[in-house]
Amino acid sequence: MTLNDLRGFALARSLFAPTSLSRAIARLGFVQADPIRAPARAQDLTLRHRVKDYRAGDLERRYPTLDVEEDFFVNYGFLPRATQALMHPRQARTPFTAARRRQAEAVLEFVRARGVVHPREVDAAFAHGKTRNWFGGSSNASTQLLDAMHYRGMLRIARRESGVRTYALREPTPAPDDPAAAFDALFDVAVAKYAPMPSATLGWLASGLVVGAPQWRSARSAALRRVRARLSTARIDGVDWYWPAAERLTGREPEERVRLLAPFDPVVWDRRRFERFWGWAYRFEAYTPAPKRVRGYYALPLLWRDAVIGWANLAVRDGRLDHELGFVSGRAPREPVFRRALEAELQAMREFLGLGG
Repeated sequence: MTLNDLRGFALARSLFAPTSLSRAIARLGFVQADPIRAPARAQDLTLRHRVKDYRAGDLERRYPTLDVEEDFFVNYGFLPRATQALMHPRQARTPFTAARRRQAEAVLEFVRARGVVHPREVDAAFAHGKTRNWFGGSSNASTQLLDAMHYRGMLRIARRESGVRTYALREPTPAPDDPAAAFDALFDVAVAKYAPMPSATLGWLASGLVVGAPQWRSARSAALRRVRARLSTARIDGVDWYWPAAERLTGREPEERVRLLAPFDPVVWDRRRFERFWGWAYRFEAYTPAPKRVRGYYALPLLWRDAVIGWANLAVRDGRLDHELGFVSGRAPREPVFRRALEAELQAMREFLGLGG
């Protein structure tokens, strides 16, 4: 077994044949979300490779009819409702103060009376004022309260209006009869999405999962031992790798195809694995000061055949898709087949964005 075998296995299991939206989400287990649109949001860029005839915004448009929820997992995103239930009742590390609890109860009554509420309705009704946000700026206190209530499982995301989350009551989830089994099931979802993974990533996932289930923080080490024991493993070039035991380590012949991947695509997300597979470091630079960026504001890794050989920055200007490419080697492959595959991917991106030809 070689690193090339693992790389082929990773691509084959993650870039599966396009299917329906609900089946793709179920198979992925979790779709990470990001608000930046360059040229589309990360969740849409991830799903376009895995959902037949997917168009930007389809997840947001169809969300109310799907058996999925927005919530925190190892990051924030979309996941099947049954998986979300495994993380609740969620016990936040910092309890509400008595005053905050009274505010939350008043908002609950407000939502109960209206069914679905927009944050500006809550702000207008309660005038909670302003507060400092995570980025050092100012936000409506009502927005932060709604976020906190959503995290605690008091509210759910009903839908989005122009990208803004609207809220409805969430039915309480009973505590699991076997918390360890629930935590193990969550761990299996994360492993299934990001496998095969190096040992260090497996440890990081154990820590990341307590974002979604902080009540089990003290059980993290025991859960990590259990998951190591039930996974398949191989040691390659001094690194221990893990993947679900039920899966055979098989790949496929590389496709004569270019794919532009989201910064949080499962193929890209594990930066340790990415560097081992392709020999260079990818960094997400949207929040890096412009003079310090190496690859661009929202560089999309460029997968050609079975190698990520470069990146693309895309923008829609005057109804046209503009692209700037960069390559690790300093230049694009000279083969005509690459140029045709690149143009096919750019055309697919135009159709995904609704830009036509």
